[in-house]
Amino acid sequence: MTARIADRLAIRELIENWVLWRDGRMWDRFRTLWHEDGRMWATWFQGHYEDFIRVSQEGYDRGVRIMHTLGGTSIDINGRRAIAQTRMAIQQRAMVEGALCDVTCWGKFYDFLEKRNGRWGLVLRRLAYEKDRLDPVVPGAAPQLDQNLLATFPAGYRHLAYLQHKIGYAIKDELPGLDGPALAALYAQGDAWLQGRRL
Repeated sequence: MTARIADRLAIRELIENWVLWRDGRMWDRFRTLWHEDGRMWATWFQGHYEDFIRVSQEGYDRGVRIMHTLGGTSIDINGRRAIAQTRMAIQQRAMVEGALCDVTCWGKFYDFLEKRNGRWGLVLRRLAYEKDRLDPVVPGAAPQLDQNLLATFPAGYRHLAYLQHKIGYAIKDELPGLDGPALAALYAQGDAWLQGRRL
């Protein structure tokens, strides 16, 4: 096995472990995926991975249920740095306007990784949110959404943001979507990372 293949396998394993360990709340194992300065950006959280662990557990204790599934991965490596893009879906269940609903949001993880002391780890995880939908768990029990509020959220994560806002989270706007300036800026940041520049 070449070193390049070994690096790709290590990165893919890290990405898969992130989902299983985060969703399973295996926090001691989850911590091993990050470098000490690792940060996480999502609709409802932006900050250090230790704070992400804390607020994720606090949310779970309050009944918040978020799960992730993965698709294919594309990995670009330049020396000790890498960018990985992974197709993913986020699923969250919650009460929305009196009805139990599932929201599914499709997009991709966009990961900034570095190999330090022989170990690949996450330095920054960003996401691009491409489309989403909200479905009542009980057929026919559709909630009546506030259309004015719904329209304030970006199209790629509109229903996810609506649900998360309703359960008390502050939602970050202008996150990358299927296209547009925010996604172009994220790609430019990834290119700069691969060329050795600081985040």
